[in-house]
Amino acid sequence: AAPTQPYQPEAPHTFGMYLGSTWYKLTAKPEIIPENDPVNRLDAAVLQNNLLEPVLGIADPRTDERIDFIGGIRGLKELERRVHTDMTVAFSLYPTAIEEVISVADARMVMPPKSTWFEPKLLSGLFIHQI
Repeated sequence: AAPTQPYQPEAPHTFGMYLGSTWYKLTAKPEIIPENDPVNRLDAAVLQNNLLEPVLGIADPRTDERIDFIGGIRGLKELERRVHTDMTVAFSLYPTAIEEVISVADARMVMPPKSTWFEPKLLSGLFIHQI
């Protein structure tokens, strides 16, 4: 992890971490990325499986009150603001690609929690993928 300016990841498997008023760039080691698992290859799953659960004890991000989701449109400044007010650490992730969503659907699997922030938002029921 190298300290940086506010960091918005530029590639999959890289993460920004804001802690103690400093931004860090984190890069996942290739050996922790499963090659043939479309769900556990996703950045949200890599972060959950290798940091949030084993290090911070956050087993279920859907129900744990210590974690919150900030949508991409609100930006890095909102992550910084939250750390300075009511959180301890914030992470920025590379956006999930539509091809990743389709790969998960084709494998008849389910996307991890909070891994499908898309802009612009589609109206409910307008996006369908045949499986």
